[in-house]
Amino acid sequence: MGVPQPLRQRRFTLFFTARLVSLLGSSMTPVALAFAVLDSSRATGDLGVVLAANMVPMLALLLVGGSVADRFPRAVVLRVANLGSGVTQLVAAGILLTGNYSLPALIATEFLNGVLTAFTTPALRGIVPQLVERASLRQANSLLATARNVAKVTGPSLAGVLVVTTSGGWAIAADGVSYLVAGVLLSALKLPPAQATARESVLRGIREGWHHFRRVPWLWQIVAAYTVVNIAQTGVWQVLGPIIARDTVGEASWGAVLSVRAAGVLITGVLMYRVAVGRMLSVGQVCAALTAAPLIVLGTHPGFVALAAAALIAGLGGGFANVAWDTTLQENVPGHLLSRMASYDDFGSYVGIPLGQLSAGPLAAAFGAGPVATAGGALLATAALVPLLSPAVRAVRHDTKQAPSLP
Repeated sequence: MGVPQPLRQRRFTLFFTARLVSLLGSSMTPVALAFAVLDSSRATGDLGVVLAANMVPMLALLLVGGSVADRFPRAVVLRVANLGSGVTQLVAAGILLTGNYSLPALIATEFLNGVLTAFTTPALRGIVPQLVERASLRQANSLLATARNVAKVTGPSLAGVLVVTTSGGWAIAADGVSYLVAGVLLSALKLPPAQATARESVLRGIREGWHHFRRVPWLWQIVAAYTVVNIAQTGVWQVLGPIIARDTVGEASWGAVLSVRAAGVLITGVLMYRVAVGRMLSVGQVCAALTAAPLIVLGTHPGFVALAAAALIAGLGGGFANVAWDTTLQENVPGHLLSRMASYDDFGSYVGIPLGQLSAGPLAAAFGAGPVATAGGALLATAALVPLLSPAVRAVRHDTKQAPSLP
């Protein structure tokens, strides 16, 4: 079928390559870090503390990151953040590879990584409309999702093997190197700042972002729903998932399950390059509810086959929901506000994540990991479907025909 349209544009190709390199390294880290902490500590809550150490500073600085990404060239923001993340991951790898496990040291590296992520995430979501025309946004997002999940298909399984055969520290080291390579590639990407905010203060930019965010009903309604979705998703999948898997299917199989889920997202990403859906946002919410399937299976029947099948369903649904949401945001929010809207979206969506990460262990100790996982799945599905009761959400449509480029 030839070269995909977005990849015919040099700026997008350069950005796409940098993202692919970074993602190939990062996809191994969750499995490696989770089992490194679990193997080195007998305290179930330590993993949640390490994960929260990354999430809390990211949340605290997300709005600042969104304002910065709308005020300064997003390529520069991404370059600095990637280089910094490379350093933090290499330090974490050194801690693990030398056998000097230290919970405070890992908390410190994850804290610094969270600070950098606060600037990376809004810039990543705001930069795509600067790289491709409006008519190519869905295709560009599907290609980025495909790259993200090609990495996730291979990364977790490889990390699981490394954990069993050598040490997860090598996977984290590879992540650090990939960040550095991505930073170098992004050095060649030159983009101007958003013209409307180049002279604004960061604080004023945050206030203006809130003013616009609260005036868009479909936007804040979806974000509010994902606050609840992410409490359930991260608490069960990130914290209880490895714990339940270690006692049932095993570490290597858990890595395979994560890869199966990523394969589902990959399949959907490829399909969405070709298939346009008019009510993409509404369909995306229905698909988001499917991500509850593996949580329920974890709580009721954590066998490998059932868990892998549920993970595939969740991947298919989550893949559609992710591309649908990014495209909807980029099509309906002006470019000079996009990173700030994305930062409010991320802040609202992720604010419940530390609660999920920190509460999963104590709840499992009190009620059992299985019942908590099942309840989390039910909560997730309900929260994802509630926004469909809103006429504002149902009214949002994706232009399936070619649209004019953004100014």
